[in-house]
Amino acid sequence: MDKVLRLSVSPHIHSGRSTAGIMLDVIIALLPAAVAGTVIFGLRALLVIAVCMASCVILEAIFNQIVKKEQTVGDLSAAVTGLLLALNLPAGIPLWQCVIGCLFAIVIVKCLFGGIGYNPVNPAITARVFMLVAFGSMTVQAFPTVVDTVAGATPLVSIAEGNVPNLWELFLGLKGGAIGETCGLALLLGFIYLLARRIITWHIPVSFVGTVFLFSFFMEGFDAIKALSLILSGGLLIGAVFMATDYVTSPSTAKGKLIFGIGAGFLTFLIRYFGIYPEGVSFAILLMNILTPYIDSLTAHKVFGGRKA
Repeated sequence: MDKVLRLSVSPHIHSGRSTAGIMLDVIIALLPAAVAGTVIFGLRALLVIAVCMASCVILEAIFNQIVKKEQTVGDLSAAVTGLLLALNLPAGIPLWQCVIGCLFAIVIVKCLFGGIGYNPVNPAITARVFMLVAFGSMTVQAFPTVVDTVAGATPLVSIAEGNVPNLWELFLGLKGGAIGETCGLALLLGFIYLLARRIITWHIPVSFVGTVFLFSFFMEGFDAIKALSLILSGGLLIGAVFMATDYVTSPSTAKGKLIFGIGAGFLTFLIRYFGIYPEGVSFAILLMNILTPYIDSLTAHKVFGGRKA
């Protein structure tokens, strides 16, 4: 009787990580992209980032106050939503549109569904799709920039017209587009940081990007340079690393993550080549978010000792 077997429900092991700690790591991982965006597009980009982050935090605080709910802004999830949304917007976007987008992300998508952990889709990516539909195309840089080469059409538009941009310039971000999506180097640094901190795993980003590369490679007549340019163009990298890997709206198993990434990559490819929009990342992630519960159900681990229903 000295050794008593104690039974309890999971979780049995706690990592010691908090939501605020995880969100802080995400913010740190996004800093290279934010800095690169500010250098490339000027201080107007920094203003958009500040407005989006402040709006998301303030709106969540106001909502919690109105419904008499415990304040949750301290978990930094609202700040992350604002930062992600800002990095997916062009520097020249009107600031009032930023506030509307933040309102949709925080109040409609997140808070009305119960707050963090209950939203069925990623708030930032859903807000970007909403803004794209409501306000028109946001893929062309319309604000005067510090670097002249980033003004004008985005790389996806240039590639569609038969002009393949220089890969090195694409990697460094010397091109048009949203604030945080242009610099491949900055996004790669963020990806490495998140992997090192074990905030995310490789499954979704690698399968997402790899699927787009393979289909683009075949579609472009086995032209690896053009396929790589499509990987470094648009919001593919920031979407695959920071948006598709959201804990709440992505599958929990490794097999499920691979299915999610491959599905998102295939949808991105289809929209890019056959849709009316030049970019398909946001729509692809949103659609896969909706399918996540079914993917989880399909790939769920069998409970030890459990029986089939």
